[in-house]
Amino acid sequence: MLKRIIIVIILLTLIISPPIIMGSQNENAGKQAESEGDYWRAAENYELAASRLPWRGDLWEAVGLMRSNIGEKEEAINALEISKQENALSNTGWDLLGVLLWERDRHEDAFGIWQEGLQKYPEHLVFYNRLALYYREIGDWPAEKDAIEHWFSDRQAQGDFAHLHYRLGLLLMLDSPKEALDELLLAARLDGEFAPVVETLRTSLNLASLESDSAGKQILLGRGLALVGEWRLGAEIFTNATHAHPESASAWAWLGEAKQHIGGNPLPDLDKAISLEPNLILIRSLRSLYWRRQGNFEKALQDIKIVISLEPENAHWQSALGEVYALAGDLPPALAAYEKAISLEPENPLYRYLLSLFSVQYTVQLADVGLPAAQKALELSPENALYTDTLGWVYLELGQDESAESAFLRALELDPELASAYLHLGHFYLKHSHKELAYQALVQARDLSQEAFVKEQALRLLDAYFQE
Repeated sequence: MLKRIIIVIILLTLIISPPIIMGSQNENAGKQAESEGDYWRAAENYELAASRLPWRGDLWEAVGLMRSNIGEKEEAINALEISKQENALSNTGWDLLGVLLWERDRHEDAFGIWQEGLQKYPEHLVFYNRLALYYREIGDWPAEKDAIEHWFSDRQAQGDFAHLHYRLGLLLMLDSPKEALDELLLAARLDGEFAPVVETLRTSLNLASLESDSAGKQILLGRGLALVGEWRLGAEIFTNATHAHPESASAWAWLGEAKQHIGGNPLPDLDKAISLEPNLILIRSLRSLYWRRQGNFEKALQDIKIVISLEPENAHWQSALGEVYALAGDLPPALAAYEKAISLEPENPLYRYLLSLFSVQYTVQLADVGLPAAQKALELSPENALYTDTLGWVYLELGQDESAESAFLRALELDPELASAYLHLGHFYLKHSHKELAYQALVQARDLSQEAFVKEQALRLLDAYFQE
């Protein structure tokens, strides 16, 4: 009997030992390959080890890490989910699984994974940083702020996380503006790229602190956020202002403007503002801007004309009137409006530049109006790259190509990242069959442009002349 038992044990050992030995060898080979940076070979060996050592769920996490390193994201997710099912996922694995799901636009799944990971590893505070991403996406600002503050409660997170200090400062502007400035200034100290926007926000915070009117205070804070492109947060403040001060026409008007930037319907808010104060210039100008964006130039003209009736000597409104007329295709009154703006502020180069831009865009009296306006604008502001570029554009349209090229090159000396100058230089080089130079200029215009019009023009020319 004992002999039979011994024989069975030996047979079982012979059956079981080879897979265990081979699995261990695969695991060691995976570790060696990982240390050498050969993640593909590491993944293959870890996967063989996991199949031969089925009780080692942690090996599937190793497979997921390696698959992720070589860009096999879906395979990485599958491997990490197996490790999760085996209850073998480490805090790093939970985090990575959430990140991979987020990158695949499975945001709710990622949020659930990070929440579970935080419950399993509450000391791993980086999960709060991840959760903040989701709260930001859905607009749950209090939850986002709370998550970032939890993340910063970890001393290890007190490094150069300038972007999170900046974000926390923005969120504090919603309900704790006195505390916001410290976070914003810290962000600027940690990363100088934040300095310009922080200075803008600092000005808004300072002005708001001096404002005695509660609605006015909130509007100043919201406008500060809008100035740095944070329209969703700005809309939150403007919404709060309309709830707390429903009689504030300005709050309704700014809420309408914010909604235009975040995909909402602004017209009810703008109409509400006008019903409260029909002759407030801010409101009429914002609604005129709304109609212009909608392509309803007739209604845009109605509002801007009311603005001008309230401030007839304001050159800015005259130029705005000219722009609306031009967009509507009514060029004679557009020209008259631009010229009126210049007559109101003859020493301001901006209005001469706007006239020259109108002239060259719509080919209106280029030699008699556009060229003198562009030359005078540059005479009044000789170091302005944009004015120099526009003068070059006028020269190019008039066939004065040598002067045009000189102007474009001078504009780029003044501002090496001026996309419109590269676009116009690309036009010039195409005209003179310098295709290689044209290609280089148009690529620069495409890559540097912050304006949709310039980027679209550059792409159109690249597609027309340089398709492979």
